[in-house]
Order: sequence, then structure tokens, then C-alpha cells
Amino acid sequence: MILIVAEHANNKLSKSTYEMAQAARDCGREGPVTLLVLGSNVADVATQAALLGDQVLVADLPALAEYDPEVWAAAVAQIASEGEAHTILIGGSRSGREYSPRVAVKLDAPLMEDAISLKVEGNALQAEHYTFLARVTERIEATGPVVVVSIKPGAFSPAKPNATPAEQYDVELILPVRRVTVAGRTTEKSERVLLADADIVVSGGRGVGSAEGFVELVEGLADELGAAVGATRAVVDAGWRPYAEQVGQTGKTVQPKVYFAIGISGAVQHLSGMGKSKVIVAINKDAEAPIFKEADYGIVGDVKVIVPALMQELKKTQ
Repeated sequence: MILIVAEHANNKLSKSTYEMAQAARDCGREGPVTLLVLGSNVADVATQAALLGDQVLVADLPALAEYDPEVWAAAVAQIASEGEAHTILIGGSRSGREYSPRVAVKLDAPLMEDAISLKVEGNALQAEHYTFLARVTERIEATGPVVVVSIKPGAFSPAKPNATPAEQYDVELILPVRRVTVAGRTTEKSERVLLADADIVVSGGRGVGSAEGFVELVEGLADELGAAVGATRAVVDAGWRPYAEQVGQTGKTVQPKVYFAIGISGAVQHLSGMGKSKVIVAINKDAEAPIFKEADYGIVGDVKVIVPALMQELKKTQ
């Protein structure tokens, strides 16, 4: 059995779950593809998951209303053991990277992290991932009765839903007592589409000049296009934008239909997070910037002149 731990938010499957489903279909390992849905009041999520695999296991419990790495690891390890799973796929989100090593330890299994490809090679499961600040693509492999794999977000194309939903089964879990509880939560609301799900992403780098320049140019263009907003690590480190918008090796990986790089030089760390975008449009005053080697369309010039002109033209079409 290939076990996929479904990621979801606001009663909706995350894009990463569709990507893991495609990874499961592509890897060549035998056995049913099973999705595990953990949470509370997750009936809608389970219904969506039923279109991606051969069966869905649902743990709908009040104790799972809040994410906890120890609880999630215990739940996944229990289901994997009972179902004799040979491959466990976990999303490479911040939470996934947190609890996947715990699952591997509980199962005494090898862990392959941030996989960007997955296939069977002989008796081994083989994967690729980035290393050395994304300058090198490393091939790794693992053997054994069970292998745990975290899938790098954006590395696989999302799977298309099946025509017929799979059967759903409720499961019982033996969960550890939480040692950490959530005392409060603050949510930042945004009208924009989520970065990981966006068809169009507008990202800004240090070339926009300031936090105010970022708002004017990057947010302004994103609003005109109905796009998500992204940023480079330098911008996030400067405090101009929140970490949630960071694109790159230490941020999010995106694969939109169109990616606008505004004032971004194109460091390899950033390219590793957006290089698979279908169309890349770069605007930078430095004609030698590395981003132009990756761009499908490049504009050499001052972003403070070009972007406002572009927004003005977009307004004429509305």
C-alpha cells in the first residue's frame, strides 16, 4: 500500500495532496493508493480525497482538530503499520517536514526528504532532490519494507481526479496525550489567491527599492492581474514582506502558468522555487541579471517606470 497523508485547510484539499497523488501514480510501486485524512469535521475533505486514490481512511476526531507533530506522527505510524504500507508520502510543508522524521523513527524506516522525482529502480525506491543550495540535483535511493518520503511542493503536476470516488473507511487511533496546546491564534486575512494555488504569481526582489515600492509595484500589478504575491529571501529578511510569501529554496515552490519576476536578479536559490513556471516574465534594469537566462520574456529597464506603465495598460482592458 502507498499511504498519502492528505494535507488540507479550510475544508479543502491542498494542492500538495494532488501532487502527492501524482507522485504515487508515477513512482511505479505496486499496491493500492490510500489517502489518510486526519482532522476534525473533515467529511468534505474526505469526499475530495476519494477522487484521488483507491481508498480513503478517515480519522475524524476532536483530538485532531489542532495539528501536533507528535500526534500526527503517532497516527500515521499506526495506520502505516496496520495497513502494511510500503511507501508513505508526506507533503514537504513546514508541518510535513516537522513530523515526517518522527514517522520514520517510529517505523524504523529510511526517510527521503524534499523529493522532486520518484521511481522504482530494481528493489529500491529512487528519488531526486536539490542539495548544495539547489546547485546540485542529488539522486538517492532507499531499500527496505517501508520508506517514508516527503514531497517537495510544486515538484509534481497535480493529479487529475478519478471519475469514480473510492470507498471511505473510518479508522480508530490510539493517540498520545498532547504536551503542547494552542493558547491563541492570529490569522492574517487576504483577498488574494493562495501562493501555492495561483495560476499567476507576481514576485518582487530588492530591485523594487523599499517596502513601499513593493506595495506599489508588486502588489499593484498583482491586483491588476488577480495574482498571488511572492518575494525573494532578501526581501523577507529585510522585513518588507512576511515569510509566507517567500519563494525559493528556503521558502515555497511554485509552478504557475505565469511568473512575473520584478526587480529579481535570479539567484539559484530563488530559481529553485519557481524555475518550473510555464512562462517567466522578468523585469530588471541589469541586462546581465541571471533571471534573463531563465525568462521567456525579458524587459531591461527601471521597474519603477515599466511596471506602472504595464498597470496602466491593464487598466485600459478592464
